[in-house]
Amino acid sequence: MNLIDTATARQYVESGWWGTEPLHEIIRAQAAATPERPAFITPSERISWHTYDCVADDLAAALVALGLPTGARVAVQLPDTFLVHAALVAAARAGVVAVGIGARAGTREIAHLIRKTQALTLISIETLGGRSSAQLVQELQGRDVSLDFHIVLSDRGVDRITDVRGSEPRSMEPGRASRSAVAARSIGPNDLCMLNSTSGTTGLPKCVTQFDNRWMAFSRLAIEAGELGDNEIFLGGVPAPFGFGLWTSHYAPAILGAPTVVLPKFNAETMIRMIAKEQVTVLCCVSTQFRMLLNSPLADEEDLSSLRVMFTGGEAVPPDRAAEFEARTGATVLQFFGSNESGAFSVTRVSDTPAQRLSTSGRLIPDMNVRLFDDRGRDVTATGGPGQPGGRGPLACAGYYEDAAANAQLYTPDGWMLMGDVVTIEDGFLTPVGRTSDIIIRGGKNISASQVEQEVESHPAVDLSGVVAVPDSVFGERVCAVVSLRPEHELTLSQLTEHLTGRGVSKELHPEHLVVVDHLPRSSGGKVAKGEIRTIALDSVAASSNVSVS
Repeated sequence: MNLIDTATARQYVESGWWGTEPLHEIIRAQAAATPERPAFITPSERISWHTYDCVADDLAAALVALGLPTGARVAVQLPDTFLVHAALVAAARAGVVAVGIGARAGTREIAHLIRKTQALTLISIETLGGRSSAQLVQELQGRDVSLDFHIVLSDRGVDRITDVRGSEPRSMEPGRASRSAVAARSIGPNDLCMLNSTSGTTGLPKCVTQFDNRWMAFSRLAIEAGELGDNEIFLGGVPAPFGFGLWTSHYAPAILGAPTVVLPKFNAETMIRMIAKEQVTVLCCVSTQFRMLLNSPLADEEDLSSLRVMFTGGEAVPPDRAAEFEARTGATVLQFFGSNESGAFSVTRVSDTPAQRLSTSGRLIPDMNVRLFDDRGRDVTATGGPGQPGGRGPLACAGYYEDAAANAQLYTPDGWMLMGDVVTIEDGFLTPVGRTSDIIIRGGKNISASQVEQEVESHPAVDLSGVVAVPDSVFGERVCAVVSLRPEHELTLSQLTEHLTGRGVSKELHPEHLVVVDHLPRSSGGKVAKGEIRTIALDSVAASSNVSVS
């Protein structure tokens, strides 16, 4: 499925933003040029470009042999090892679309994404998060999710395939299509290659349309901004199915042929040890992760002087902690202002002054044509704002997958992609000053307050809820639920957590603070008064330690 019209694609190729080669061909070329060089490094293993390429080929051949039609959706839930990258490459080679699902996603979210995308095949490992993949398939089927095949992947390639269409799962002998049969179906750089999820202000996650050229253009911009070369060693702290994780561990290192350290489960101390052991030069992590690094006593014990650049973002970057990171490691802190949907509207570079890098979100990217809009939709770019930023250009996605209502909110009527922030622009530099959407950003993860409210109100004791962000020194923000209860009911945070876990709700959607009140404050229009609820939450959290850390 070609997402971009021919004229636009030609324009971006001629301007140098886009290329004509898809990522899966770049991976093959790297494997041929440096077969034994590490592509991915974990605390327990080193995976060469040759192995990466071979496992991707093996899965691609199996997908084609299953008879999946070109363009079929294939759900991918894998830990952040080389396997998730191999699966994404395999899908592109096989001409199918990967549906990227986070390793921590709950059953409810997985079921929604599979139904939304009509994926009929699930790719996983044998056990993830203490749950067997066979058990997951059973739970999904119990939620009326239709699957045809379940593929279990290992470091060797396809381990087994199970036909799950009947009443009883049936093991299959994995077949393999020929390389020529696979190549005849492989996608191009402007074809839909992946759908991944993103939180919105209402409802369950939406699916963002992904294609290679936007992320390769983003990666080349990052390489230029950081003045990176082919001798870098990356560490990607964010899982690959999501936007930040895609460019930092899937695209940019492949373009350079550089190794990437990945962590199957994030831990600040493990990250610190791997930076020192592997002499990492480029650290890619959200603000919460580098704050955890700075807060760890181990950071003073290990040698982190190999670091040259840290790319961060995903949430507000605290200038004082960023400056502390630079002082303690010698690395230059860089960031983009952007999102999974928009790519980037602005970027900081190593050539920028410390004030420009640490106090703004960087210089506008001219070809993203950024505009500012006031709350009535009027263009206020000329005044420098404040306003809601919108843009369009070579780094943007092609909108949400089959979601007209969400796309109507994402774009202005004349086609500018909006972000849910309020910013100012001065001397070409963009600075965030607020947020328009009801989104909580916890550790770089966007969490829909409305979605959490819906889940909290599913508890039989809850009458009404209002969910807001409360500040946190490590995660930036945490989720706080302020609730009123039904008559003669009681509720504790642990009881609410147990209820949400039983519903299969992703851990990110679990409130970490709970405040019980007699009545939720309302506005004159009868809506829950979020401003007053935020005050209640802040006062309660300041006076209490009623917090659950997940």
